[in-house]
Amino acid sequence: MTKHTSDPGTPPWHGFDPDRAFAALGSSPSGLSTDEAEQRLQAHGPNRLPARRKTPPLLRLLAQFNNLLIYVLLAAAAITAALGDWVDTSVIVGVVVINAVIGFIQEGKAEKALDAIRQLLSHSAAVRRDGRRITLPAEQLVPGDVVFLQSGDKVPADLRLFSVKDLRIDEATLTGESVPVEKAVGSVAADAPIGDRSGMAYSGTLVTYGQGSGVVVATGQHTEIGRISAMLGQIEPLTTPLLQQIGRFSRWLTAAIGAVAAATFTYGVAVQGQAPREMFMAAVGLAVAAIPEGLPAIITITLAIGVQRMARRNAIIRRLPAVETLGSVTVICSDKTGTLTRNEMTVQAVATAEGLFEVTGTGYAPRGAFLLDGREMEPDAQPLLRALAQAALLCNDADLIQAEERWSLHGDPTEGALLALGMKAGLAPALLREELPRTDVIPFESEHRFMATLHHDHAGHGFVYLKGAPERVLDMCSRQRLHGEDMPLDPAYWAGVMDALAGRGQRLLALAFKAADAGQDSLRFSDVEQGLTLLGLVGISDPPREEAVAAVARCRAAGIRVKMITGDHAATARAIGVQMSIGDGRETLTGQDLEGLSDELLRRKAMQVDVFARASPEHKLRLVAALQAEGGVVAMTGDGVNDAPALKRANVGIAMGQKGTEVAKESAEMVLADDNFASIAHAVEEGRTVYDNIRKSLLFILPTNAGQALTIVAATAMGFMLPITPVQILWVNMVTAVTLALALAFEPAEPMVMRRPPRAPDEALLSPFLLWRLAFVSIILVAGTFGLFLWEWERGHEADIAYARTMAVNTLVMFEVFYLLTARYFTDSVLSVPGLTGNRYILLSIIAVLLLQLLFTYNGQMQQLFDTRPLGLRDWAWILLVSPSVFVLVELEKWLLRRAMRKGAARPNANPQSRL
Repeated sequence: MTKHTSDPGTPPWHGFDPDRAFAALGSSPSGLSTDEAEQRLQAHGPNRLPARRKTPPLLRLLAQFNNLLIYVLLAAAAITAALGDWVDTSVIVGVVVINAVIGFIQEGKAEKALDAIRQLLSHSAAVRRDGRRITLPAEQLVPGDVVFLQSGDKVPADLRLFSVKDLRIDEATLTGESVPVEKAVGSVAADAPIGDRSGMAYSGTLVTYGQGSGVVVATGQHTEIGRISAMLGQIEPLTTPLLQQIGRFSRWLTAAIGAVAAATFTYGVAVQGQAPREMFMAAVGLAVAAIPEGLPAIITITLAIGVQRMARRNAIIRRLPAVETLGSVTVICSDKTGTLTRNEMTVQAVATAEGLFEVTGTGYAPRGAFLLDGREMEPDAQPLLRALAQAALLCNDADLIQAEERWSLHGDPTEGALLALGMKAGLAPALLREELPRTDVIPFESEHRFMATLHHDHAGHGFVYLKGAPERVLDMCSRQRLHGEDMPLDPAYWAGVMDALAGRGQRLLALAFKAADAGQDSLRFSDVEQGLTLLGLVGISDPPREEAVAAVARCRAAGIRVKMITGDHAATARAIGVQMSIGDGRETLTGQDLEGLSDELLRRKAMQVDVFARASPEHKLRLVAALQAEGGVVAMTGDGVNDAPALKRANVGIAMGQKGTEVAKESAEMVLADDNFASIAHAVEEGRTVYDNIRKSLLFILPTNAGQALTIVAATAMGFMLPITPVQILWVNMVTAVTLALALAFEPAEPMVMRRPPRAPDEALLSPFLLWRLAFVSIILVAGTFGLFLWEWERGHEADIAYARTMAVNTLVMFEVFYLLTARYFTDSVLSVPGLTGNRYILLSIIAVLLLQLLFTYNGQMQQLFDTRPLGLRDWAWILLVSPSVFVLVELEKWLLRRAMRKGAARPNANPQSRL
């Protein structure tokens, strides 16, 4: 017996005919007896998905503290508490607790994905037991049960169908296809993908039309949706690049601070002969100065600001670190329907015996034109085109409703496309249906593959209009309409037209008509089996979104590969890929092709090929893993249950907000409110901006912290008193973190942010450029701050060291104010109106910190708390003379760097920031 490749223990029921399926299951169309069903229920278990074992809430909460940077912050809190500075201790502990709570809440939401899958299952089922039709809870279904389906039902288990009557099932949750699937009882190839298994009905899918009966072949975790649930539970979410970088940075920073503090203590005691207690306080002050207490808060706030910006552009972030991860994405794997396309079927071509008309306009809005050989044609001047449009309107059960400039469909998407076609041709559906009322109908059924309607005008003339599959309709036609006359049918011509339109990935429908007797009031199959006149063919497809085409181009310009992974047919996927500029239009791989590839060969193919069709959940998961194995940072879009495992495995899972299932949303990091690929490109831009702003914050915080620490090191090395006390250092760190550093979180995007390639996933948070800038600025701050301290101390304030320290603290803060202005751009000059005023939060933060420093210097209570003294105007003059030096020197360094790049150090057309 051939086994299903994705589940070796399960027979390929779609490859069995119904009789063979009944025999293998020990059942019959009469169903099971109650006793037999009870025995099978004991053997197979209830028809439900097993509940996942959850991590206790307390352990999940404690796990949020298992981070080296958190340990560093807690150590800083312990030091500040030992110094009696309970305000700063509270601030640091508050940051730690808030981060832990956010992580705890987001992780709890992630566990809802499997619960959401369980909600998709049906609650009841109509079955035949003991020869009688009864309704029972779906949990009691067992393999071998006979189940009845009708329109509106949710399929309660995996069924092998043995009887259908015009049965159509919406399988979008499993395949992503927007059009319901027509079901039949025949068997298909054992290796057929889910979308081609016409004889199967799968648990959790929805019956949209018709009736059917099937025998249960799988229940619970053995169903297709159960296998997806199991895959979802086995996938471990990946750590984001930012969290990996922060982990490495935290380890490096902790080791560096510990080594420098120990060396300072040892040197002061052993070489300088200082008292151990004094040197211990110096080491503590150095550690406090070097630890960026405000950094986690700055990163969190920067990410939160990114979340708000993305929400305004229809991208809703569910997990905070995903904001930054978007900025490092190298590959976007997108589904097709509704994301790249409009999810609105549209007639794009009309073929008649007189020529091939291109139809413009997209969606159900009846706005568009008819082009013949590139020239716009008036429908009134084309009688055959009008006749075809009339047939499309009359042989139709759908309705289009307009509400506030938006057209919505009530009915089948294909019939909606035909309605829009008729209205583009200038016909009014309501008026036409009034002039030619319907007398009878043969509804569409999958067995005969056509629909026919009988109409009579008010003069008694009768007409039959018919639409259906081209191969079937051509067999029913003996003539074709040409220049107002009926001519013999030309099968060769129509075969060529069908090949041409199918090559575009369009679905084809043929339309025909014949005259009916005035007294005919019913329509039988014998009336339409022959003698029809073919009016023409229409090519229907779900067209690309115009904004998505532009967004794909933007992503490619940003060095991001876009790949389409769809459950649709290969020809359709290839045609859409060509229109979207995804892939080269030559190579498309199907799920069946992927199953024959080893993991190593799949990694190569995943990088080379951009369009994948007929993909199952396993295929999508393997493709994401293969791209990650090649070093890619992958964003994956999806809307169905079938997408959930790949969404969870991807670095950034992106679910559809409008047509996405709750399972997909709970598995994703981001939800698109408008289901539009263009919103992904906007989100990537915001993600890159967030990462830039985090690096700018680092570029601001670290040199200032290093400058404070080196000031203490310099004082210890030369045997001087500490120019700034640990408590004063904490004041500077707290004040500048919540004002100056925070202002950089609001920086707008750099002009070339989407014109540079993605950063490498393993790129260090501190690049060589940032390390150089850190050292350069630190030296400037040390020289100015320590220099003014020594000058003030030796000028006559030896007896009052607090005065010199007040001078040093204010000098350090003013250095940070001027450095903030130049830190807005990495290499570009800020000497322009946008550079100096483009971020109003910069100016507000400077005003805030100046007011706080005046309070620090002149308020009596603050003087007692921080041991400060009031400064005179001459002192402020010296501070304002020295502190702008950092602005001048850094701007000079940027100019030298840009000059070097212009001489050839940078690649042509490369953004300098990509090298930082």
